[in-house]
Amino acid sequence: MSSATLESPIATPLPATPGSLLAVRALRKRYRSGDKLLEVLRGVDFDLAPGEFVSVIGQSGSGKSTLLHLMGLLDGADSGSVHLAGRRIDDLPGRERDRLRNTAIGMVFQAYHLLPELTALENVLAPLMVRHGVWAWFHERGEARRRATDLLERFGLGERLHHKPRQLSGGEMQRVAIARALVGGPRLLLADEPTGNLDAESGAGILDVLTALNRSEGLSIVLVTHDASIARRADRIVRLAAGRVETA
Repeated sequence: MSSATLESPIATPLPATPGSLLAVRALRKRYRSGDKLLEVLRGVDFDLAPGEFVSVIGQSGSGKSTLLHLMGLLDGADSGSVHLAGRRIDDLPGRERDRLRNTAIGMVFQAYHLLPELTALENVLAPLMVRHGVWAWFHERGEARRRATDLLERFGLGERLHHKPRQLSGGEMQRVAIARALVGGPRLLLADEPTGNLDAESGAGILDVLTALNRSEGLSIVLVTHDASIARRADRIVRLAAGRVETA
């Protein structure tokens, strides 16, 4: 495909489907590699209903993580749009996008991204400290600590509250990361290969946690994976191929 084709105008994306919690429309994303433009996403359309658990599956390098990062406002598309509860969010000012990531969208990654100098409890509290700021945190820290402790206890980590990441197993670190993603009460959880660094038993435990959250709390989840057996744990599977999402 020539550069001229890649640079050609794209039609204005359609609005989000009424009733969708998350909707992306005509998302395109390119990366430059030397003198070439690599088009990773070629007009992706995707809808997630409230309370739905969807797996996105595809070959390595198919753009699964790119799509998730665009949904989570960690990166920007070249064209297209992202909507949350009917509101377009990808074109918001940076500060407002940051606020949404802190309040409405939780993210879990393969690599955990825990702060090594903090305990499990402190890692979970970190997003709330950022949200409230110094003065408000002084008044909110008691309730926040109770909320974080409850989550960690629910995930079987009541005995690990004051352990640092180096003292935890991979499965325990991922459960801390999930608790951190949920402590702010998001409506949507985006999980990028959350079992990729875990053994089969620990990975199954993480999937059990996500399934339970979806079933009992109605948490909407998009999980990216390359493993078909993991993908089958979701309500619905979509496949990313040739830069587009198709029903599997």
